[in-house]
Amino acid sequence: MTDDNSAAIGPDPSLLLVDDDEAFVTRLGRAMERRGFAPRIATSVGMAREMVDAAAPAYAVVDLRLEDGSGLDVVDALRSRREDARIVVLTGYGAIATAVAAVKIGATDYLSKPADADEITTALIAQDSALPPPPENPMSADRVRWEHIQRVFEQCDRNVSETARRLHMHRRTLQRILAKRGPR
Repeated sequence: MTDDNSAAIGPDPSLLLVDDDEAFVTRLGRAMERRGFAPRIATSVGMAREMVDAAAPAYAVVDLRLEDGSGLDVVDALRSRREDARIVVLTGYGAIATAVAAVKIGATDYLSKPADADEITTALIAQDSALPPPPENPMSADRVRWEHIQRVFEQCDRNVSETARRLHMHRRTLQRILAKRGPR
């Protein structure tokens, strides 16, 4: 697989991976290295900005939510240092508003977690004129709904009444949904 990707990657295989989940970002780094990239890993916005200032990479994969800030700050810093960088934003809570914000700031693509190394590689090396292929294993509609409810619940500081009001649903219905495990 590395031979196929090396031509598509181009002469500069530098890749910055930014995620606060160290186990995930380390595994992703090894997988991307096998695909022909030269990854560097950052686990915070501050660390990522230092790496971008030292040497702006040709490619980046940035998690949207980091412990010390937003991944959009990293996207902005990278875009200002290197116009041609291809940036993919990853998030566990995919929403249209954050996808639009990421693309406006300069992200090339936006993927929801869990995304595997093949999906990320495809997004990084895809040509601008072509739409990426549909995902092999997309989240079910029930799972997307559950993720949205969980995100709003967390944003409301885990207040059931406030979450129910914002989602325009009955409080008891929301409590039943929250009591169940998430669908696959």
